[in-house]
Amino acid sequence: MYGSTFWKRHFLDELQEAHDAFPDEKYVGFAEFTMPIILIRDPDLIKTITVKDFEYFTDHREFFSEESDPLFAGSLVLMKGERWREMRSILSPAFTASKMKLMLPLIVENANNIVEYLHAHQNENIGVDDLMRRYTNDVIASAGFGLKINSLEDRDNEFFRIGSLLFDFTWKQRMTMILNTLFPQQSKKLGIHIWDEKTNAFFRNIVASTMEYRKKEHVERPDMLQLLMEAKGDWTPDDLTAQVFIFFAAGFDTSASSLTMVIHEIAINPDVQDKLYQECRQLKEDKEPLTFDKLSELKYLDCVINETLRKWTPAIFMDRTCQKTYELPPPHEGGKPYTLKPGDVVYNMVNCIQMDPRYFPDPHKFDPERFSEENKHKIKPCTYSPFGGGPRICIGMRFAMMELKVLVYLIMLNFTIVKTEKTIDPIKLKPHNFNIRAVGGTWVKFQKRE
Repeated sequence: MYGSTFWKRHFLDELQEAHDAFPDEKYVGFAEFTMPIILIRDPDLIKTITVKDFEYFTDHREFFSEESDPLFAGSLVLMKGERWREMRSILSPAFTASKMKLMLPLIVENANNIVEYLHAHQNENIGVDDLMRRYTNDVIASAGFGLKINSLEDRDNEFFRIGSLLFDFTWKQRMTMILNTLFPQQSKKLGIHIWDEKTNAFFRNIVASTMEYRKKEHVERPDMLQLLMEAKGDWTPDDLTAQVFIFFAAGFDTSASSLTMVIHEIAINPDVQDKLYQECRQLKEDKEPLTFDKLSELKYLDCVINETLRKWTPAIFMDRTCQKTYELPPPHEGGKPYTLKPGDVVYNMVNCIQMDPRYFPDPHKFDPERFSEENKHKIKPCTYSPFGGGPRICIGMRFAMMELKVLVYLIMLNFTIVKTEKTIDPIKLKPHNFNIRAVGGTWVKFQKRE
């Protein structure tokens, strides 16, 4: 991990190297600093681990301890065992189709802010990374916290600033993460935190004050905070804050980077853009307002987003921690089985498998037709997992897809996306982040449609 530790290359490149070096193995060993990791590269074995034998692999790896980062560690993502099951069942109703229908107007309002901004900046080189982060920031502030923010007008608002701090890793944060990984006990004793107390205090204060206001004024909104307020269970204020925090942390950067790559691929694939525009225009012609059900009619848009998530998914891998002794089958014919012990960690590969030509021929080609009604049945199970898989699949998947589709739909109706002299193709990933971003940024122009 020398390359990614010292920001020479992306962590994904190191995983890809290990994945590619052993094409006939079901799994291979990988050293993440001092921790041995098993990289699972066989889709059938991934299915067994994440679905059939889930009871052996119920938990994620503990990337953050409660001492180092109470909000991350106390969130649904890192909750374990029965606590995770309870919280998952409490949060699941927030992401049903009926709740999505209520949240859609909030998303459309924020997407219209982006369209309005682009009308005022036609034919300019636009840094897509920053623009998409402002959109996802405002969507989550609205749908998660019930706050109305316009980050295009109030460019240095605290919500956006905190979100950027979470993911624009400094050397200090990077080294703190490494220390937490290598020396968890010592880090706990020394009270080493990845994010400062100001960040935690910001979320605690905003959740506490909003809940207090709603109770006092009898205000109800169709958002995640409302659901948590109504949740039954023995939950502390920190427990509740942690769930809203992870909704923000998980959605802010992953959705933004996915949208950025969608815009990039549309810009460099004009034939895809033409077909997508025709579909969006056809839906618009009935003059009815955009609804959740109408979004599902945009089949080609689905294909475009799915193909983007195949090439550029923010997931990278699905980590699982072994809960009880488990025997992996031999990694190859004639080999010996391997026994996992409680506490051992496996990474079920996502990006590497999605870019494997055995499962997706000519993987570097952007081809939305892979996900068409005629072709999607050809995709082997567990070779496409941008939102994870099994009972731990991303709870916000439906929300994220709605957020992406609304904005792309409105942009397509209003603009032609054009590559410029600053558009990089092919993209090289920025090395000093776990997230998916291009070196030099992602740049396009938006030309108003006649």
